[in-house]
Amino acid sequence: MNPWYKEGLRFKCTGCGQCCTGSPGYVWVTLAEADEIAKTLNIATEEFIKKYTRRIGNRLSLKEHPRNFDCVFLKGKRCEIYQARPKQCRTFPWWRDQLKTPKAWEEAAKRCEGINHPDAPLISLGEIQQNL
Repeated sequence: MNPWYKEGLRFKCTGCGQCCTGSPGYVWVTLAEADEIAKTLNIATEEFIKKYTRRIGNRLSLKEHPRNFDCVFLKGKRCEIYQARPKQCRTFPWWRDQLKTPKAWEEAAKRCEGINHPDAPLISLGEIQQNL
């Protein structure tokens, strides 16, 4: 059965940084991603893990600013590790929770100006599924 978005969805990243701000949560980081981010920051992987992540069970998550819950790598609405950002960040907004229903997609659009943006290209079902 085809999903409700079988004709595709409109999305264009505007670089607003909203997906990296405002509410507590988790940005999961694998050890391979930790290595890549550490290289980008020119520090040892162990230092990156100690300074920028927190352990949740047996997984690692990027730390957030305790005051506003922004990602620690968000500076002036720009990601300092954009080229090495974790998969979870790279695949936004193509997350299962946001694609469950048209209503869930519309709720996500309230937090992300790039979802359904007037200048956004139509992203095909195939491309969306590659990011799930």
